[in-house]
Amino acid sequence: MPRAFTVNGLLALMLASFASSAVQAQPEAAFPEANVAAAWRASSRLGYAPTAASAQAAEAAPRAWALEQIDAAYAASQRPPNLPAEVARINEPLNDIVHDFQTEREARKIMREQAKPLPAGAPPTPPEVAGHENFSREMAQSAAAWRLMACSDPALENPLLARMTEFWSNHLNVFVGKGAVRPFVGHYAINAIRAHALGRFEDLLLASAQHPAMLFYLDQAQSNNRGLNENYAREVMELHTLGVNGGYTQNDVHELARILTGWTVNLKGGEGFRFAERLHDKDSKTLLGHSYANQGILEGEEALRFLARQPATAHRVSLRLASFFVADKPSPALVDRLSKTFLSSRGDIRAVMRKLVESPEFWAADSRLFKTPLDYACSVLTAAGGVKDRRDVVQSLGFLAQAGQPMNGWQTPDGYPTDATTWLAPEALTRRADYALGMAQRMSEPAYLNAFLSGATQQRIAREPAQLRTGLMLASPDFMRK
Repeated sequence: MPRAFTVNGLLALMLASFASSAVQAQPEAAFPEANVAAAWRASSRLGYAPTAASAQAAEAAPRAWALEQIDAAYAASQRPPNLPAEVARINEPLNDIVHDFQTEREARKIMREQAKPLPAGAPPTPPEVAGHENFSREMAQSAAAWRLMACSDPALENPLLARMTEFWSNHLNVFVGKGAVRPFVGHYAINAIRAHALGRFEDLLLASAQHPAMLFYLDQAQSNNRGLNENYAREVMELHTLGVNGGYTQNDVHELARILTGWTVNLKGGEGFRFAERLHDKDSKTLLGHSYANQGILEGEEALRFLARQPATAHRVSLRLASFFVADKPSPALVDRLSKTFLSSRGDIRAVMRKLVESPEFWAADSRLFKTPLDYACSVLTAAGGVKDRRDVVQSLGFLAQAGQPMNGWQTPDGYPTDATTWLAPEALTRRADYALGMAQRMSEPAYLNAFLSGATQQRIAREPAQLRTGLMLASPDFMRK
């Protein structure tokens, strides 16, 4: 049967299935149907897809297994990441990365000078720049490769920790297309995001605020008492904490920007973050009714922690977590319960996640989610046993770029949307089918996934040639839901 006909036939099935009610898993004999459905939900939301090993554990006791993942992810976040040698450079000491980035900038400056015609009699510029000019690009590529490795191989990274790193990297988004951000995105994901992904929100917020990736992305590194830049101050209130209706004014934005003056990066001095006292506005400021004056770096730290503890922040963060893990439009009652836990625990993300997983809404059959392109790529790679070689990385990053979700590629600070309305379209499904069929050519059939496929999907796939069945399994409607 021609491949095009197969994909088109499957696409018709996919569209019909997505338009109908939720697909019900068909269990194997070992576990009741409810356990199988709950195991799929837990392992594909608190990770990306079940593995042969995790499927058995999750099916045996889905709710207990899900809660165990939270503590396991927190414990993993407190340990250094398991980085393969080919990407380990992204987690070098920050000051070393700063030094190498500054060397690259100087190398590119020399290259520009070399491109100019030399005055008569002028000596040529010495060839001392080789090997430095592509540092930022290579670091960004390594960071993207690490994210794919981490999300697809439980031996490298705890699956829920990879999922939480994705969530917070999106909530505290930085854009790799802004040149000064590129060499730092991997270090940012590991040290600002991953390390605090299940800790206290205020610690996460502060780590992000003091990282060069964020300082460069939202121009905070350029803000000082002589040239105020309000970009970061605005976005930290509108997107990172309170939300657009969180009760702040433009004057609060201005005052927070003044509070944060002097928060910068010292490239020439090899410092990833530096508080420059001479650039700080030492006059009095008032943010949301609270006064700050001449306290140096403590002003900014206290202001950010103050914002992180507000009820509006609790609601915004809880809504985004519920939308990411439960449903595109979660119930107000769930968001309210999560918000109360956020406030009573002083922003303990682990406590909020426990409340979320314990909620009936998390397990409800009508709480449906559709995988984003990154979610889908990670789940396909998980079924393949993780990233095996460079081809897996190149093929997956190419798919993400074509699908509209390149790694760290969202230009604005609000981060990628995660709802089905954004990503569920016929053209998008065709791209997913092509990616799945391409990846399946280099992997063995993940037979354990059959337990999670509907009877209709299994029957449809069984009619196709054996060499296509793995790809069709990964391109099925069942596999795109979580």
